[in-house]
Amino acid sequence: MADENYVVFDVESQRSAQDVGGWKNIRDLGISVAVVYVTAEDSYRVYREAELAGLVDLLRNAPLIVGFNIIDFDYRVLSRYTDFKLSMLPTCDLLADIHRQLGFRLKLDDVALSTLNTPKSADGLQAIQWYREGKWNELIEYCKQDVKVTRDLFEFGRQQGFVYFNDKFKNARRKVIVNWKSA
Repeated sequence: MADENYVVFDVESQRSAQDVGGWKNIRDLGISVAVVYVTAEDSYRVYREAELAGLVDLLRNAPLIVGFNIIDFDYRVLSRYTDFKLSMLPTCDLLADIHRQLGFRLKLDDVALSTLNTPKSADGLQAIQWYREGKWNELIEYCKQDVKVTRDLFEFGRQQGFVYFNDKFKNARRKVIVNWKSA
C-alpha cells in the first residue's frame, strides 16, 4: 500500500476565522504555505502563495489526494486561487470519513496521539503567528509535520482498518473503523 501513488496535502492560512469575520468567509483566510508529500517521489514539496498555480496543477494530476479536513478547510481556502472545482479531485478526507463513522468531528491531534502516539508540534494559530513574524522555517516545518502525521495516520488506517481516538466523555481510548483501502 505504501508504494501506491498518492499525495498528502495541507495548507496553513495567513489569517484566522476571527480575522475575516467568521468561517463563512473562509476563502479570505489566504494561504501562507502549503506542503504536499508525493509518495511516488518520497519527497515533500512546499508552495508559498505566489506558487499555488503549481500546487493546483499537481493536485489536478494526482491519482488520490489525502488530507485531514481538506474538503471543508484546505480546498475551500485554496479555491480563492483557482477556478478549478477542487471538489472534483479524487480525495480521501480522513476527518470526513471519521465524522461519518462517529457522527462528530475530531482534531488531527486527538487521532494522531491516540493512534500513533505522535502529537502535533503546534496549532494553526501558532502557524498564523509565525507567518506574521516571517518565521518561514518554523511555519514550513510545522506544516510538513502535519503532512507526515496525516500520511502515517492514513497508512495505519489502511493497514489496520481502524484508528484510535481519546473519548473525553468516557475518558477512554476508542477505536473507529475506517475503510481507506479502496480510497
